[in-house]
Amino acid sequence: FSLNLAADCNAVLKALQPIFQEQGMTETVHNWEDHGYLATYIQKNGSFANLRIHPHGLVLVDLQSYNDHVKGREEVDQLLNKVEERMKELFHGNIKRVKRLPAILRGGVIDRYWPTADGRLVEYDIDEVVYDEDSPFQNIKILHSKQFGNILILSGDVNLAESDLAYTKAIMGSGKEDYTGKEVLILGGGDGGILYEIVKLKPKMVTMVASNIDQMVIDGCKKYMRKTCGDVLDNLKGECYQVLIEDCIPVLKRYAKEGRMFDYVINDLTAVPISTSPEEDSTWEFLRLILDLSMKVLKQDGKYFTQ
Repeated sequence: FSLNLAADCNAVLKALQPIFQEQGMTETVHNWEDHGYLATYIQKNGSFANLRIHPHGLVLVDLQSYNDHVKGREEVDQLLNKVEERMKELFHGNIKRVKRLPAILRGGVIDRYWPTADGRLVEYDIDEVVYDEDSPFQNIKILHSKQFGNILILSGDVNLAESDLAYTKAIMGSGKEDYTGKEVLILGGGDGGILYEIVKLKPKMVTMVASNIDQMVIDGCKKYMRKTCGDVLDNLKGECYQVLIEDCIPVLKRYAKEGRMFDYVINDLTAVPISTSPEEDSTWEFLRLILDLSMKVLKQDGKYFTQ
């Protein structure tokens, strides 16, 4: 609850106490002169609630319940409804905002919560662990979501779902590029999605350097992400493509030394690169190095696409 005025901490506590006491919960109250109240309420079954009242007008209620059935969830909702009604009675029109968050399910057999690269937490409707293996380089998971299909997750970083064709199309230039007869270099892209879509466009040659240096990623994707990669990962060489299971930095350096040039360089490296040598210790130095080397193998009129 976010209030339009300062909170009378004692009044809030007195108003909400009966709701928790009706549930047979044992109360403990901590009072800080300038920092408000913290009240904890504990049930015999181990469920508990924290009531945190801040003097500046913020009131927080956290509930943790061990009931994993419909009746238990209904009881939690009923308790929160009573808290909300009592707060509205107490403060009338002086509640600026009420926000109720859905329950976070801890310790489940299937992990539904995954952080984004920029530190946000996303809950997916994951209902099955399709693949979960540790390679010498990383943990590889493929999880099934009812909304997004199979999702590839590398060491906790969500990479791609079967429904992410829009991402693949965007990093290829959103349908505005003509790849016919062109030389293309893909950095990363171990899920095979970009390779699969470009091969359809009749390029001269596509070289994919699966920079995760991880055959197990390719093996998992070709078996469980076929809506994304089709059949292009079944063989590491095709009529107009090749897949190199190598570190992309030595490959880029070799191509630059040989004077090999590409019409397109597509950087689909993971959000947090895997470090295999001292020069990659800094993420920013790694990104600068990749960009610099990419420019050295890009034709003067070529194009560089990245996330």
